[in-house]
Amino acid sequence: MASTGTAPHLMKAVVIRSPGGPEVLKIERLPIPKPHSGQVLIRVKAFGLNRSELFTRQGHSPGVPFPRVLGIEAVGLVEEAPGKEFEKGATVATAMGGMGRQFDGGYAEYTCVPATQVQVIDSDLPWETLGAIPEMLQTAWGSLFRSLRLQKGERLLIRGGTTSVGLAAAAIAKNFGATVAATTRSPKRAELVRSNGADEVYIDSGSIAKEVKQAGGVNKVLELVGTTTLQDSILCANEQGTVCMTGMVGNSWALANFSPMDSIPTAVSLTTYSGGPEDFMLTPLADLVKQIAAGTIRVQVGKTFHIDQIMEAHCCMEDNTAGGKIVVLT
Repeated sequence: MASTGTAPHLMKAVVIRSPGGPEVLKIERLPIPKPHSGQVLIRVKAFGLNRSELFTRQGHSPGVPFPRVLGIEAVGLVEEAPGKEFEKGATVATAMGGMGRQFDGGYAEYTCVPATQVQVIDSDLPWETLGAIPEMLQTAWGSLFRSLRLQKGERLLIRGGTTSVGLAAAAIAKNFGATVAATTRSPKRAELVRSNGADEVYIDSGSIAKEVKQAGGVNKVLELVGTTTLQDSILCANEQGTVCMTGMVGNSWALANFSPMDSIPTAVSLTTYSGGPEDFMLTPLADLVKQIAAGTIRVQVGKTFHIDQIMEAHCCMEDNTAGGKIVVLT
């Protein structure tokens, strides 16, 4: 545990000093950050893993300087808020805003973040559940309602339905009143997708547009696989439909030889969702947490690790074997 009463005031943190495989993630002892006015020091209890952190670890985020403590999200207890924005001991969540990129993030026993990207969570849910939700729910909710502007009764296709965001989006959209279709590459995981809210499941061969259109097409598409399936996803949308690219689990960043006039049908719109601190603060996290507690939204926690097992956790993320959100407890 980090020292809280006597010097030296040190904490356990996961530090990356150069890009590489999971082995570059090293446990070190660092000074506990000292918050200034407008900042909040959070005693981290749990954090979720995200593929953007995997990309950063691999060296695909040239704007991120090393050494760095990764982690674009965290949940925990307020340790100190000099500006009095939060009471000490309050349960809070934070995400984005440069965490783990421009400044040290959530892979530590403490993190210091701007008060403008912190939400209070009034809940008795366990830390492994709370640790799964900040970035996952922000991304799912923002994609559905900000970018796609999902309406009750619409047909939604989630491409990448077994991802943590895909599972959350299916649950949120179903609870909202949409008809949900989702994809998985493995027939063995079809029941996982259905149990999280999907009315229809497509086994994804990489080309499902013909099958989707034969079933009537969809109004909205949430693309979580990325550019490897984006053009096929665009063809799944009916006229006046919208496709939102949010994820890149396919590990491809760009479209080669992309011709918009040939690839985007008439009256179909293509948008994106990246999510920043403002989007996180717009997410009705308190309401969503109440729905989780009530059982109307299910959070699929795939595997849980301790911070000392961070290398194993990243291996699990890289291998796509979790079956849900990976959460690390401190």
